[in-house]
Amino acid sequence: MILLLIMCVRASASAKNGSKCKTQLNALCHAIVSKKNVLQQKFKQMNNLITIKDAPLVFAKLKSEGKTIVATNGCFDVLHIGHSRYLAESKKLGDILVVGLNSDASVRRLKGAERPINSEFDRAELLLALEAVDYVVIFEEDTAIEFLKAVQPQIYTKGGQYSPDQLPETATANELGIKIVFIEMVEAKSTTATLEKIKNA
Repeated sequence: MILLLIMCVRASASAKNGSKCKTQLNALCHAIVSKKNVLQQKFKQMNNLITIKDAPLVFAKLKSEGKTIVATNGCFDVLHIGHSRYLAESKKLGDILVVGLNSDASVRRLKGAERPINSEFDRAELLLALEAVDYVVIFEEDTAIEFLKAVQPQIYTKGGQYSPDQLPETATANELGIKIVFIEMVEAKSTTATLEKIKNA
């Protein structure tokens, strides 16, 4: 960033009447702005990846400000259109969307030794790059029960392929007064289907 600024100043000094120098100056200034935007996005991602230990304080504060917290969870290993639409629909239900993300160890237990494809921090960064997602909390357990206890959202969303009696989190949600909302998923869109398509290509 400092180097770009120095170059920009030098280009400005030499851009008295030369259109070439002026073009160079504009390009350098554009590079500085682009770099700033990237750093701002990284800053957001660093601050919005919350540990489960810090989650109670963070989300209690947001609720005290009158925010409606929506939570969901999953592995989100290879992002696809089904994920993005599901998360967008979840966000419409409240003000803040927090995603509980299964850790690498948790994904291996649930999906097998070859998963995840992407590490937990890569998956978290990709999720936070989506407009709908405000926060990500990585959890180590195989279910989202401890995640729900930590966040205590007003609304908890899951895919329409589930029903309340199939969710291990239902009892905890009922105990905490969390409303469960089921959202229809995009047909034939899943990480498993995507990986099968790649293997067979």
